[in-house]
Amino acid sequence: MGTVAAARSGVFTYDDFCALVRDDQKGDLIDGMIYLTPTESVAENDLFTWLLVVIGLYVRKKKLGKIHGSRVACRLDDKNAPEPDILFVAEKNRDRLHRGGVEGPPDLAIEIVSPESVERDYDKKRRQYQRFKIPEYWIIDEHERKVIVLRLDARGKYREAAPRKGMCYSQALEGFWLDPNWLWQDLFPDELETLKRLLGER
Repeated sequence: MGTVAAARSGVFTYDDFCALVRDDQKGDLIDGMIYLTPTESVAENDLFTWLLVVIGLYVRKKKLGKIHGSRVACRLDDKNAPEPDILFVAEKNRDRLHRGGVEGPPDLAIEIVSPESVERDYDKKRRQYQRFKIPEYWIIDEHERKVIVLRLDARGKYREAAPRKGMCYSQALEGFWLDPNWLWQDLFPDELETLKRLLGER
């Protein structure tokens, strides 16, 4: 989600990142480079909000862990601290959650692609997330109308998980699945009704 407005050149540290990026500014620290993100479009924000609510309700109902959306940095090392559009930390890894952000990799990272973030989401972040062993990475591309689910294999490399009967399934979020067609509608499905479907209550 969001577009790369600027990339501050140079080798920056996590402390630099925290000092330079305002609290109301989304950014990423990737290999010592700070990428700043301008305001997203209404369509991007609508998709982000719907996903955050649905996944958040599901995680809370199933007591799986914690979900955060945007502007929460994951400190992977001193020169890498991405802010995934949506991140999930499993209950077993709750000790990674701190007041200032996440210390270490989340269990799931989700990025919503905008035209200007294509290279970062498909390439830079894929390599970064794989390097730091984030178990599952979802790329949601509204413009191409596709959802890519990547999981680490036994060699620590991302492999694309094929949809099952058109649905995308998560291993990080136990039992969670998503119909990509929900995401391309003018009006998103009702969040509470969607939760019931995910829980098998209808």
